[in-house]
Amino acid sequence: MPQNFLSILVPYILIFAVFYFILILPQRRKDKKMKEMLAALKVGDEIVTIGGIYGKVISIKDDVLTIEVGADKTKLRVARWSVRSMESSAQ
Repeated sequence: MPQNFLSILVPYILIFAVFYFILILPQRRKDKKMKEMLAALKVGDEIVTIGGIYGKVISIKDDVLTIEVGADKTKLRVARWSVRSMESSAQ
C-alpha cells in the first residue's frame, strides 16, 4: 500500500516543482524588481507609465506622482503603481 501511494504522489510533486521553477519563481523575481523600482523613484527621474506616457517626475507625495509631459511641460498626476519603467535619472 505505501509503495502504491508513493507512486501516485511523486508525479504530482514533480509537476508542482516544474510549475514553481518555470512560472512562480520568475514572477516573484519580477514583482520584487518592480517593487524596488517603484520605491526608488525620485524627483527628476524620467518614467514611462503603463499607458505609454513619457514624463519627468517633478513631485512625489505618498503614492501620487506629478509628472511633466510634452514640450509645453503639462503636469499630470498619476498613481505610483501606474509606472511601468524608469527611463533614466536626472544628472
